[in-house]
Amino acid sequence: MIYLDNSATTPIHPEVKKTIIDALDLFGNPSSMHTTGREVRAILEKSRKDIADFLNCESSEIIFTAGASEANNTVLKSATNCCAFCENNRGHIITSNIEHPSVLNTVSCLGKKNVDISHIKVNKLGIIDPADVEAAIRPDTMMISIMYINNEIGTIQPIKEIAEIARKHNVPMHTDAVQAVGKIPIDLQKLPVDFLSMSGHKIYAPKGIGILFKRKNAKNICPLIVGGHQENSMRAGTENTLGIIALGEAIRQCKIEMLENKERITALRNKLEQGILSKLDKVRINGDPNKRVYNISNLSFTNIEGESILLRLDMHGIMVSTGSACSTGSLEPSYVITSLDVDPEIAHSSIRFSLGRETTEEDIDKTIEAVVETITFLRKISPIK
Repeated sequence: MIYLDNSATTPIHPEVKKTIIDALDLFGNPSSMHTTGREVRAILEKSRKDIADFLNCESSEIIFTAGASEANNTVLKSATNCCAFCENNRGHIITSNIEHPSVLNTVSCLGKKNVDISHIKVNKLGIIDPADVEAAIRPDTMMISIMYINNEIGTIQPIKEIAEIARKHNVPMHTDAVQAVGKIPIDLQKLPVDFLSMSGHKIYAPKGIGILFKRKNAKNICPLIVGGHQENSMRAGTENTLGIIALGEAIRQCKIEMLENKERITALRNKLEQGILSKLDKVRINGDPNKRVYNISNLSFTNIEGESILLRLDMHGIMVSTGSACSTGSLEPSYVITSLDVDPEIAHSSIRFSLGRETTEEDIDKTIEAVVETITFLRKISPIK
């Protein structure tokens, strides 16, 4: 099996797996005051500190969640200073037209409750113009939420510039950094965002654990989950201690491996693209070829359905995707690719290759061979010419 769908999820890092196994007997509730509880609390807080150090923020600014979708919901549903179920929400939120479904569907829900939503369009390369964000700000704007790196095409947005604009206008700024953490340096002392979301399973930790960064002087948020006083009363429920311990170890491994992974995987991605483009015609790279994360390559193959490509590559033992895993099941072309102002048929033919720390040069050689065979075969039998 050749796994090239690391933007959907990653395998657990061997060191993270070892850490989980070693922690299996740590069953104490971290809210308990006795020895067993205090032991778990100490390890949990070490993970929090390691994550905070990696992001260059304070430990008290890290809130553990079940993942970025929960964190995104928490921030956005708090934007209007009302609970998610209040019928009297008022205000305005700015986001983009290529956000993850956990952002787009949340603001859509808020839009049905009297919140105005502005969707900033990206250019043909998938990049947002900060000037467009500034032009959309209104007196009642209560939140700007722009993703750091797009999960389908890998484009890196000018988050620092957008956050500086938000701060100038005294508007809270949130970024979904799921595809950014562990791949590009993030220094929250220099990046003026108020809120940041990430998920552990994108950086070789298990599913079901993530964080919400909330700057200490940012506006208060209404917890999505209420109950006990865990996470400084920002997220109720007994903490996922195994997940938190694993996330802490995953972050420590990111610190060790990030630079080496970038250099090696960049070379592999370039080899993949050059190998495919040199052997096939009518292939396009989606997104900005320069302003993108190093591990994502989104290619469109004219006159072929992406699902057909995916299934035939799967027969070769190669795992890729046609877009976001959270949108699987939709028959519509990717809204991210169509936002680039391309023909819907081109969008339907897009495939995302997302490489990871376990990807080898041999994997890439085999993938190029399989892609060439797949596209050649499908074009021969395709009714679309």
